Amino acid sequence: MYKNSEIIEKMKAGNQKYVETGMNTGDVSADIRKDTKENGQHPYAIVITCSDSRVIPEAIFNAGIGELFVIRVAGNVIGTHQLGSIEYAAAHLGTKVIMVLGHTNCGAVGAAMEGDGEGYIKYLTDEIKAAIGDEKDGYKACGLNVKRSVGIIEKEFADHEEIKASEVDIIGAIYDIGDGHVDWLSE
Repeated sequence: MYKNSEIIEKMKAGNQKYVETGMNTGDVSADIRKDTKENGQHPYAIVITCSDSRVIPEAIFNAGIGELFVIRVAGNVIGTHQLGSIEYAAAHLGTKVIMVLGHTNCGAVGAAMEGDGEGYIKYLTDEIKAAIGDEKDGYKACGLNVKRSVGIIEKEFADHEEIKASEVDIIGAIYDIGDGHVDWLSE
């Protein structure tokens, strides 16, 4: 099903290790810092996720320096800045997996379910409301929001010259902030 199943399996195994141990053993050593300084970064996955301080992709997937290209924005919504970051990582760094990672108990999704946000927050809640409609179940709303972001990415990069849809997996998932496991929505 996946074009890059070895990367997906690495992420699943990393999450399982995180759930079992509660620790991240990803490489953050002086050697890896030196290597990525001298040879650049080569992340195997792009993770677009919420800015929530309880969501730490490197820990969740047991990754170290240079392994994940993380894009964070409240509510993991997709706009032009996020698309530009995705384009950079996929086209210029050769990253083959693009994941939108929502999470349980998301404040931005909750705000959208409760009504319109105010100020700049309204930009986020409007995007989320477009995804969730009248859904009032937090988990279902989170899934709808993730799926909308995945759909936007798929649409925007469908005919991209440098990002070949036949070579890239665009997937959605939900992280449970309570027990640490990731539900993969694309299976």
